[in-house]
Amino acid sequence: MTSLDLNTLKPMANAVRALAMDAVEAAKSGHPGMPMGMADAATTLWANHLKFDPANPDWRDRDRFILSAGHGSMLIYALLHLTGYADVTLDEIKNFRQLGSKTPGHPEFGHTTGVETTTGPLGQGISTAVGMALAERMLNARFGDDLVDHHTWVIASDGDLQEGISHEAISLAGHLGLNRLIVLWDDNSIQIDGDTALAETTDVLKRFDAAGWATDAVDGHDMAAIDAALTRAKTAGKPVLISCKTVIGFGAPTKAGKSSSHGAPLGGDELAGAKKALGWAHGAFDIPDDIRADWLAVSTSGKSAKAEWTDRYEGHSRREEFDAAFTAGLSPDAARTLHDWRKSLAAEKPDLASRAASGKVLAQIVPVMPELVGGSADLTGSNLTKTPDQTPVQSGAYGGQYIYYGVREHGMAACANGLSLHGGVRPYVGTFLVFADYCRPAIRLSALMSQPVTYVFTHDSIGLGEDGPTHQPIEHLASLRAMPNVRVFRPADALETAECWEIALTHQSGPSLLALSRQKLPFARRDDGSENLSARGAYILRDAENSEAVIIATGSEVGLALEAAKTLADKGVPVRVVSAPCLDIFAEEDRAYRDSVLPEGLPRIAVEAGLRYGWDAFIGADGGFVGMTGFGASAPAEALYEHFGITAKRVVDAVLQRV
Repeated sequence: MTSLDLNTLKPMANAVRALAMDAVEAAKSGHPGMPMGMADAATTLWANHLKFDPANPDWRDRDRFILSAGHGSMLIYALLHLTGYADVTLDEIKNFRQLGSKTPGHPEFGHTTGVETTTGPLGQGISTAVGMALAERMLNARFGDDLVDHHTWVIASDGDLQEGISHEAISLAGHLGLNRLIVLWDDNSIQIDGDTALAETTDVLKRFDAAGWATDAVDGHDMAAIDAALTRAKTAGKPVLISCKTVIGFGAPTKAGKSSSHGAPLGGDELAGAKKALGWAHGAFDIPDDIRADWLAVSTSGKSAKAEWTDRYEGHSRREEFDAAFTAGLSPDAARTLHDWRKSLAAEKPDLASRAASGKVLAQIVPVMPELVGGSADLTGSNLTKTPDQTPVQSGAYGGQYIYYGVREHGMAACANGLSLHGGVRPYVGTFLVFADYCRPAIRLSALMSQPVTYVFTHDSIGLGEDGPTHQPIEHLASLRAMPNVRVFRPADALETAECWEIALTHQSGPSLLALSRQKLPFARRDDGSENLSARGAYILRDAENSEAVIIATGSEVGLALEAAKTLADKGVPVRVVSAPCLDIFAEEDRAYRDSVLPEGLPRIAVEAGLRYGWDAFIGADGGFVGMTGFGASAPAEALYEHFGITAKRVVDAVLQRV
């Protein structure tokens, strides 16, 4: 990379500060203090170290830059604008935080070119970056330096490092020795409530040292010292934390170093005083031509690096395989494998717990889908997420397809987002469904960023038995279905489990959650498995001539629905049984299909070992519901189903009350 001298860098940093101050002032909203404080460090990084090409923002071997301190979004918008990213024009800077702008209040992946991940919820950015850095090492192990050889850079705040998720992610990164991950900590000792000493006295550098990181500390306004620290970091052999001791609101005459500069415009007089102190004698949004030219020249090194990489890529013997890793969806081999597996299951009709059926699907698909990377939060043997073909990813040995995340559900989910965002890797992760609560903020970001992460959530109901109410998910299905752009699957048997995996791996615009049983489920299907019946979310599993009611069920309760239907038939009451492995997909189907499955005028009874919340959209306010109304208890599964009235008899009674 080309190194710019201090005389050139200082005005460039002040240009970042000026744009941040002006944009926040114009919006009458925002966070000027962090961009003003970190402008020197960010400018040094982007000018002298970051490998990027604004003309090719999706170049696979670019460095990744993550502004974990997403509240300071004007920092990245100013950098993107000044270096020539087409999305972030001066008009967009002027339109900061306004409806439809490319410069929203917090950086949003997929909305603004150059933003690598959505940040703002503190701790998520640095934790997602761990996944990106891990993806780089894994792809490097697979394809070599010629195709994959880059860094992941993070700017993190005090708040990022206080959030609990950061402890999980930092520990994992140190354990795995992710030496291409470099974090610049904006060590300004200020948060919203005031001085960080009000709430925090941790020795952060010792904390990172203990986690297996290399650490460094510099004056965050000494650009020569920053440059030297960044140079050292690239050869440290470990993930690196650099403490940049900064002054929040740097340059502001009365608000510098105070929380008052954190989350509100400076005000006209303060802004003018800051510009005077910085020697910035230019009007609002005015960047002198020479400074703008210096910034635009920064990307020259990146353009050259991109051109050299392209030459290597175009002549590489594994180019086709490399492209396949970054290609969305199922390969023809993978699609054929899943189709054949469905037909095999239909022929054999095995009774399996859906978690066991999921493990068997993975055993089929992992060998033909090398980009598929699994993991579990210390529940591998329970989630059944690891296949015999998968070797573990370890420090210095990144060529495996399985990650032991330890008891770090939140960090695991954020890491999975980073793996997915980086590209070349298709992640799935596992834990118990009840612990989806630990993953929820990262799941929400999976949905917000439309990332196709697959979450394998086993032990999906009171059917897990003796572990009791602390481990029995009750409200989880309903609450996860309530999250936009999330697909929740709850398959009824081994064939539906294979179908749901196929749908999840085909889906590219959001996360898929598989809720899987601990207990064995009877095989329910009678077809030959050639068609994926789960693909429309719900379908007619059993029908009867002149049906008088519809029973709709999911997962382990489909067996109860079928049992109830048989009893009702013996009583002369024909009913239709509908299996609904994914209500989210079914709700998106056209009205004609929904009506063909759930005809108007027929009473409807839903059966699910969860809460009724959300079911009225499918059964109506007068429909019957057999499920849970409160927390579970500790007992064998069979006793619990009887105790809570989730039985075939209860379903029969609910039908007879309505026909």
